[in-house]
Amino acid sequence: MTLLISSCSPTNRQVTSAQAAEVVAKTCPAENYRGKRVLLIIPDHTRTAPVGLMFKSLHAQIGGVTKAFDILVALGTHQPMSEEAICQRLEITAEERRSRYGKVIFHNHAWDNPAALKQVGTLTPADVSALTDGLFSMEVPVEINKLVFEYDQVIIVGPVFPHEVVGFSGGNKYLFPGVGGPQILNFFHWLGAVVTNPMIIGNKWTPVRRVVDKAGALVTVPKLCFCMVVEGRDLAGLYAGTPEGAWEAASELSRQLHITYKDHPFKTILSCAPAMYDELWTGGKCMYKLEPVLADGGELIIYAPHISEICVSHGKVIEEVGYHCRDYFLKQWDKFKHYPWGVLAHSTHVRGIGRMDDGVEKCRAQVTLATAIPESVCQKINLGYRDPRSIRQEDFTHREDEGVLLVPKAGEMLYHLKQQPRWAGGR
Repeated sequence: MTLLISSCSPTNRQVTSAQAAEVVAKTCPAENYRGKRVLLIIPDHTRTAPVGLMFKSLHAQIGGVTKAFDILVALGTHQPMSEEAICQRLEITAEERRSRYGKVIFHNHAWDNPAALKQVGTLTPADVSALTDGLFSMEVPVEINKLVFEYDQVIIVGPVFPHEVVGFSGGNKYLFPGVGGPQILNFFHWLGAVVTNPMIIGNKWTPVRRVVDKAGALVTVPKLCFCMVVEGRDLAGLYAGTPEGAWEAASELSRQLHITYKDHPFKTILSCAPAMYDELWTGGKCMYKLEPVLADGGELIIYAPHISEICVSHGKVIEEVGYHCRDYFLKQWDKFKHYPWGVLAHSTHVRGIGRMDDGVEKCRAQVTLATAIPESVCQKINLGYRDPRSIRQEDFTHREDEGVLLVPKAGEMLYHLKQQPRWAGGR
């Protein structure tokens, strides 16, 4: 059963803290959790959502009767969060951490530590062929953080947004890749790249979503999911139920709130990365969400003076491979197939649609970094460079009629054209 509180009328879209607490109380009767060990899986700092509201509501509802009520941060392959950063994510003070929440244990997911993972099953070649509409036929081991098996109940809390790899984030995605192992992660990220970002993002029932849900079904620990839909920083919808059911309902509201439609493409886009994207690995979302409205031959500028790293986890590989379109890799697959497929996927998502003609890469548009990453590195990784000090946001404002678009906080809202462009199939 999926319970819903969603305030979506034109006059009031905000779900109050009292309404959120009511959903928690209805979904989690305290007596059902007495003496149980509960693991709360939450996103890291790269997602906008009132995670603290949900943590506090759940702790107030069942924290007093559970044997354990702990946190696992769904990092995927992102960097571990400090104790202080997790407190900020949970919106609690250092004093609250010491007192009211002193018994809560914080865990960071460790995707690259085999000792932290447990295999829960395997997707067979027949499974993979059916899930991917025949694009792939291979065996994929499914591993997940073994901590989940030390608890009686897993509760997933996280927002739903349009997403470049899976279509819409949320639900079982907080398990895979959130707390999953590298083999399933690399596989379905490359699957999404082969289908291409424009064909995936903002669509619900994608091949990647089918893979993620199939992998989620292999995790037999009881699972409950709270899917949030935010508008700005306000909670606009809250859905509770199975990861599949809560996600399905929340993605419908996300489709309404998180997609902006434009009449025409733009030759120049200044896509401004918020501070929560602290490396290009996440700052690339400033391209993913805007590629559908970038004109052929146009330029998208990722403006992020605060970003100085390509990626802590994968930076060396990215510097070796560079940023390229999908066909650059597919036409030279023997050369690149041994690299982590998730890195190749990220590369194609940032660089965008393109093709290979007679061994020459021809990308549809230009992607330029206006960051603290040096010009020499930008050239090495096949991206353009602009000195961020040369850019004034006011020079890009109120110029949409001229084909110039300014997005002051990019990365979560998806931009689409009212009429699909001819290249949207990714071929």
